[in-house]
Amino acid sequence: MWTLRLLEDAIASGGAVTLPDDGANRVAYVVHGSIAVDGTAYADDSAWHGRGAATLRAGREGAALWRFELVRDGAPVIAAEGGRTLEKLSAPLGGLLPEGPLLLRCDSVAFPPGGCAFLHTHQGPGIRCLIEGGIRIDTHGASTCYAPGGAWFEAGPEPVSAQAAADRPSRFIRAMVLPARLLGGSSIAYLREEDRAKPKSQRYRGYLDVPITL
Repeated sequence: MWTLRLLEDAIASGGAVTLPDDGANRVAYVVHGSIAVDGTAYADDSAWHGRGAATLRAGREGAALWRFELVRDGAPVIAAEGGRTLEKLSAPLGGLLPEGPLLLRCDSVAFPPGGCAFLHTHQGPGIRCLIEGGIRIDTHGASTCYAPGGAWFEAGPEPVSAQAAADRPSRFIRAMVLPARLLGGSSIAYLREEDRAKPKSQRYRGYLDVPITL
């Protein structure tokens, strides 16, 4: 079985995360600083995807990463060398993975002050992490507020709505496992007929949309 988790790496200049040849799919989103992987540089607000062995080496200014990983249940956490690694969230997926071919998506969702996402579902599970502003997530009959750095899991089929902070823009980074047929397309489905025709306040930026094998 599979687990989707989010790790936070704070890596000093010249430090690195050395990933094993385990076949796991990973996304490293650069929150701040820069990394180099196989001669390619990734700076602030960019993302790398890889499967299996790789070395993510911090640049001269160091790097802060959010590392999303789709790994086997119980897989050990690979810590940064020359820094620290924190496991922010781990979610066993059980039967939540979509059937058939899959893709791994990393994108961001931004809201203006007071923006919201109407009641909806998605076609696959994912982890979100707030990078700026504030947001309230309503699901399972409960409301939870998040500040920057706060992370949460959405199973996909469970209805959820979101309300962004009223006084400032808000944005979160997410990684989702989706059916491969959604490559380049939206995964959201609004549940109330009256919401489908309403203008939507959220805006999306895509970083990666990668077909994967497990």
